[in-house]
Parts: sequence; structure tokens; C-alpha cells
Amino acid sequence: MKDIIKVRPQIPLKFVLFGGLLVGLYYSAYSWLIQKDWTREDHSYCSLIPLVVLYLIWEKKGELGARPAMPSWFGLLPLIPGILLFWVGDLAGELYSLYLSSWLVAVGILWMHIGWQKLKVIAFALLMALAMFPLPHFLNTKLTFSLRLISSKLGVWLLHLYGMSAYREGNVIDLGFTQLQVVDACSGLRYLFPLLVMGILLAYFYRAALWKRIVLVLSTVPLTIVTNSLRIALTGIIHAYWGAEAAEGFFHGFSGWLIFIVALAVMLAEMWILRKIEGRGKKEDGSEKKEEGRQKTEIQDSKPFTFHPSPFTLKALRAFISPPQFIVAVILLGLTLAFSYGIEFREKIPIKKSLDHFPLKVNEWSGAREAMEQKFIDALDLSDYVIVDYKDKSGKQVNFYVAYYESQRKGESIHSPESCLPGSGWEFREAGAVNIPLTKSSLPYMRVNRAFMAKHGVNQIVYFWFPQRGRILTNAYQLKIYAFWDALTRQRTDGALVRLITPITQGERVEDAEKRLQDFTRQIVPVLNEFIPN
Repeated sequence: MKDIIKVRPQIPLKFVLFGGLLVGLYYSAYSWLIQKDWTREDHSYCSLIPLVVLYLIWEKKGELGARPAMPSWFGLLPLIPGILLFWVGDLAGELYSLYLSSWLVAVGILWMHIGWQKLKVIAFALLMALAMFPLPHFLNTKLTFSLRLISSKLGVWLLHLYGMSAYREGNVIDLGFTQLQVVDACSGLRYLFPLLVMGILLAYFYRAALWKRIVLVLSTVPLTIVTNSLRIALTGIIHAYWGAEAAEGFFHGFSGWLIFIVALAVMLAEMWILRKIEGRGKKEDGSEKKEEGRQKTEIQDSKPFTFHPSPFTLKALRAFISPPQFIVAVILLGLTLAFSYGIEFREKIPIKKSLDHFPLKVNEWSGAREAMEQKFIDALDLSDYVIVDYKDKSGKQVNFYVAYYESQRKGESIHSPESCLPGSGWEFREAGAVNIPLTKSSLPYMRVNRAFMAKHGVNQIVYFWFPQRGRILTNAYQLKIYAFWDALTRQRTDGALVRLITPITQGERVEDAEKRLQDFTRQIVPVLNEFIPN
């Protein structure tokens, strides 16, 4: 008769207790993940990752059952940083920090209770779980910006090879009769990461030398570029023969599946070719046989589980609160949950004066107010905003936009133009920071972000900066760090985004447009200080 592993009744109770603590800590973050992030087409693949992780753990159930649990204090190594990262994410309103925090806390709890030997068995599954969290948008944009341009260039080359006339400017392809805008959805952002995940999974199950697995995973990047370039070229060809409805309708959706089918076929062919490369020999054959033998032994050694409830006794209570790592983990998570709900770290700081009253006349500049659609207001979750198109006496224009937030929270924080504008088709060039000399200010100059933008043949210069509780910040990292610190020390996370854009008219020098934008900045900053809290 086979041996039976008796599951102690306190184990399910501990799962319930830790589950309740984790739900309390990360409910709002995971609600956003499931309802917002996973519903976006770019990140829809993330919703499948939990199923993949469960399968990978289930596949290792035999080896898990064969190894004894050995509680370890080393679980504090990921648990404590995970709790610290929770506070950074919660106070700074940074969702990815909360996602990463939840992963570290879960790994820490497992390590403290089952020990390193069992944890090693499911290490790959736990690492794969990170793929269900979409990277921050600004980081996504930086990682895939070059990929978008390469896809555009290669797509144009394929159109030329086919015999079609095509001209590329930035990420816009002009076919003469129409223009194709190669935005993130068509340029690799949507397919790079799912193909990378697929490559990692294939490499995991691919019993071959390590270098061959690495080659397989790395090949997903050029494979993504090539398949997306083919998609771009086919879109242009279909546009020419069957019109926009065919190119942007059925083919646009079907081509996504086609990319995965083609990519999977290429990677399987790549695995076959790598197996044929000399050097497979004894080492790989031996490793495969060893792996098969190990798995066979694990299956033989595994024992079925059964649950035996027992009446509540003092002995059962002692068993429930052991090992001591359990008590420490519960106390740390319990205190974190109590403080996060019991203390209000963010007071809502109202704006000094409503931006509805922002003047339309600033020295020689006269403006016309614009309204934002309600769906964008809802998406941005801002407290107040103003958009004004100012013109000087010569008719030169500067678009002025301010978004104010009384309190920045999870999913309700400032969206940087660095991530928003490229996503709408604008190509950022010469991006960097410049110092603007000020006149009517206590500061000799103000540092702002500056970029040259191009789209559909239109060229513009943009300045933007972030007034944050008396500071002028210029990047997303500063925003998060100071939001965390000010929430902790000042109970404030209010702040604003200021963005100025001026077009470069035909025949105008870039230097002249730059001077115009700097002059406007010097005049608008003192007025803006009357509205934004410091």
C-alpha cells in the first residue's frame, strides 16, 4: 500500500490567513491590474501567465512532494524589501512597485515556510510570474522606441522590394494615396514581450545546452522586428488593393495571430536546426537521460496527499503558530496592513485658484481656451486643468497645458509627455533638458525637459516640467521618489504637469522657435505660481 502524506490542518488555515493579508494589502493594485492593464490589447497576454505558472508548479508536484519542507529565516531577504517596496508604491502611487512588492512578499512567505530546497523546484515558475505585470508605460516606450523605427524602415524596404512607392518620416509611412502611422500597436510593443515569454517557455522545455537556449530566447527580438515589418508591408499592400477597411479591419486583427503562428513555426525550426549542430553529443544526451531518470524517480517517490482534520487543542494551536517564521511574517504583514489603512498619508491640497480663471492675456500674448473631452479627463484622473492656445502680435502660437492633481495615488498620477506623445504618433528627437533663465523669480534659471517632435511633416518644440510641492522636477523617477518622501514626511502628494508646445512654421529657423518658447516660459511662470501650491 502506498504511503500517504498527511496534510496538517493548520496549513489550509495559514493559506487563508496569508491570503487575507495579501488581499488587504494589494486589492486595489490587483483590481487595476485585472480591470485596466489586462484589458489593454498591448498587455492582454499577461492574463494567461497565472495559468502558465500554475501548470509549471503542477508539473513539479512530484518533486515538491518528495522534498521535505525546511522553514528558513532567509525568507526575510525578499519579504522585508517587498514590504518596503509596498510603501514606495503605495505612497508614490506607482503600480509596478506594488506588483513587484506582492511578488517579493509571496516569495518571502514561501521561502520562510517551505525552505530553499522546495523553493528551487518552483523557482522558474515564480520567475515566470513576473511576466504577468506590464512594465511601466514610460519604460515600455524607451525599450521599444528603437524597435518601432527599425520596423518602419524594414517595412518601407519591403514595400520598395514589392515595387510600391513609399516614403518614411519618423514612424509615418507615406504611400502617396494614404499614410500608415506605425504606432506601438503595429511596431513591436504588442508582440515583443509575448514572443519573448513564448521563447523563454520553449527554452525551458528544450533539453539542450545552455547556449542553445540563450540563442533561442535572444532570437525573439529580431524575429519580432521581421514579423512586424512583414505585417506593416502587407498592410500597405492590402491598403493599395482592397482599401482601408480591409487593411484596418479583418487583416489588422488576423495579422496578430499570424505573427504568433509564424514566430512559433520559426522558433520550432530553430530548435530543430540547433539540435543538428555538432556538439549535441554525449553531454546533451546524458543530460536528457539524467533529466528523464530524475523525473521518473520523482514520480515514483511522490506520495498522494490527504487532509486529516483534528479537533482544536492546545497542541493544535502550538502547531498552528509554528514555525516562528510564521509569527514574524504575520506580524510584519499585519502591521503593514494596519498602518496603510489606519493612517492617511495624503491630504488633498486644493489649487490656489481654479485654472478656469487662468488669464487669457499675458503681456503681448492673447489666448483662446480649449476644452478636453470628458473621456480623457476621466482617464487622466486630474483635479483641474487648463488648455490655452496663445498667439503673439505676429500670429506665432504656443499651446499651453497644465494638469493639476490634488493627490497622486495608484492609477491617479501624472502622465509624462515622454510616454503619451510618442504613443499618439509623435517622434521625439533631440530629447534632453535645458536651463531657462528667469527674470521675475527667486531662482536664476529653471530646468525643463525639451524635445523636438515630428509627425506627418509637422515639426514642433515642446517644453515640459513638473511643479511638485515647491520643486521643479524633470523626470518620472524624481516624481516617484519625492511623492513617496513627501507623503511620508509632509502628507502631501499634490503636483502638476506643465507642457508648452510651439510649431516650427515653414521656413522658420529652429532657433527662432526656441527663442519664442523661452520668452513665453519666462512670462508664464510668474502667472502660474499664483495658481500652483508650493
